[in-house]
Amino acid sequence: MTLIIGVPACSKTINGEPQHATPARYGAALMGAAGAVPVLLPPLGEAMLPVLDRLDGLLLSGSPSNVHPSLYGVDESMTPDRHDPFRDGTTLPLVRAAMARGMPVLAICRGIQELNVAMGGTLHQQVHDLEGRADHRAGGGELNHMFRLKHSVAVSGQLARIVGADSIMVNSLHHQAIDRPADGLVVEAVAEDGTIEAVRVRDARAFAFGVQFHPEWHFATDSASRNIFAAFGDACRAYRAEQADPRRKANPRRQAA
Repeated sequence: MTLIIGVPACSKTINGEPQHATPARYGAALMGAAGAVPVLLPPLGEAMLPVLDRLDGLLLSGSPSNVHPSLYGVDESMTPDRHDPFRDGTTLPLVRAAMARGMPVLAICRGIQELNVAMGGTLHQQVHDLEGRADHRAGGGELNHMFRLKHSVAVSGQLARIVGADSIMVNSLHHQAIDRPADGLVVEAVAEDGTIEAVRVRDARAFAFGVQFHPEWHFATDSASRNIFAAFGDACRAYRAEQADPRRKANPRRQAA
C-alpha cells in the first residue's frame, strides 16, 4: 500500500479569507523521493491528533512564519507580524505525539525550529544579527536563485551516513535558527559560522531528523537531498509494517521495547 505522510498546513489569509496551504514542492519530494503520498493537515490544534492513527509519517514543512517566542519562554517578539498561532497550536502537539508513538518525523526549516521548541529548546529570532554569524536569509531574485545550494555544512553521526558525506552544500532561507538545542536532540550538521543546520532526536525509535535547509527543493538533482527523503520513506515503510504486525497488536507494550 502507498505510504501516507501528514504535512501540517499553514494558516493564511488569501483574498480576505482564511485558508490552509503549504508549498507544493514538499508533496513533490515525498512522491518523487520517498515514494509517499502527502496529505495536508489543517492547522486546527490538538483536534488533529487522532489523524496520526491513519499516517505512516509526519513532515513539518518550512514557512515564512515563525514559532511564537512565548512558546520557548521569551516575552518579546522581534517579528510580531510573522506568526501563525494556528500552526504552532497544531504542529507542537503533533510532533510530541508522533515521537511518543515512534512515528518517523522529518522537520524542515520552520519544522526544525518546531521540533526543537516542542522538545524544550530555544531559538534565535534573528540569527543574522548575532556577532560572527552569516546572513542566512534568502535575499532577492527568482526562486531558483534563492533556493540555490549556497554554503557548506559539516555533517556527522547518522545524518552523515544517510547523505554519504561529512560535508554537503545546502541552501539557506531562514532568519531564525536553533539557539539552545533541546536536551533530547543531537546536533548532526553545523554551518561554518556555527549555525545549527541539522539535529536528530537521540532516543527516537524511528527516523527523527530536523534540517534547517530545504532538501525538498533539490531532491531530483542533489544526492544528499534525495537520500534524506529516501531514508525518511524507508523509515515510514518500516513503521507501517510494524503497525500491521499482528504480534504488535496483541502486545502493545512491544512499541516501547
